[in-house]
Amino acid sequence: MSENRQLIPQHVAIIMDGNGRWAKRQGMKRIFGHRSAVEAVRAAITTAGELGVQYLSLYTFSEENWKRPQEEIDGLMELLIDAIRKETPELNKNNVRLDCIGDTASLPPKVQVKLQECINNTRKNTGLTVLLALSYSGRWDILQAVKGYTADALKANQALELTAEGFEQYLSTGGIPNPDLLIRTGGEKRISNFLLWQMAYTEFYFSDILWPDFRKENFLDAINEYNKRERRFGQTGDQIKNNNN
Repeated sequence: MSENRQLIPQHVAIIMDGNGRWAKRQGMKRIFGHRSAVEAVRAAITTAGELGVQYLSLYTFSEENWKRPQEEIDGLMELLIDAIRKETPELNKNNVRLDCIGDTASLPPKVQVKLQECINNTRKNTGLTVLLALSYSGRWDILQAVKGYTADALKANQALELTAEGFEQYLSTGGIPNPDLLIRTGGEKRISNFLLWQMAYTEFYFSDILWPDFRKENFLDAINEYNKRERRFGQTGDQIKNNNN
């Protein structure tokens, strides 16, 4: 199937795995792998924008990652600040809007400031939206959504009617379509507490490529595979075919 005839997913999520192993193969510290991963992030954003993807969610730092050695965490936070500073002009040039999901209040203050600056500076862009998942976990997201619903119910002094669609509005991704495609690099085959509610019907694509080596052609391989899938959402294949006729 040619690229211009492909069905392009609205929302692609990526678990960017393999930085540490990549650095180890180079005989370097783990932080070297994280620094080298910036080019892969740039390639993913550029490719998604060229294809017409509307949302690109990047699992940048999980809630569980706070358990890593403090030296690595400090290095990641400094790298994040530096990357945001350097990439903001390029995001604006390419009409890309940045946003963030996760428990951002737990991030160092200087990271929060730089992140908010970039969000504000790119807010009016109308192309691809990049969602950085920072200090994020799917369980945290569901729990904070329950708390948000409960708070609204208490304010109304009554139980509020709640549907699955209504509950989604309390998630950190409220108003954003659920991911159509998840890409995970590094060879592991799990979702690691990422967008648990949102990925109920997401197509999964697992790659053995370590994240720092991920480039446009690898992204296109995932899109090609996505186009081979039949997304049934609980229906039969015949039903899907009849609905499309």
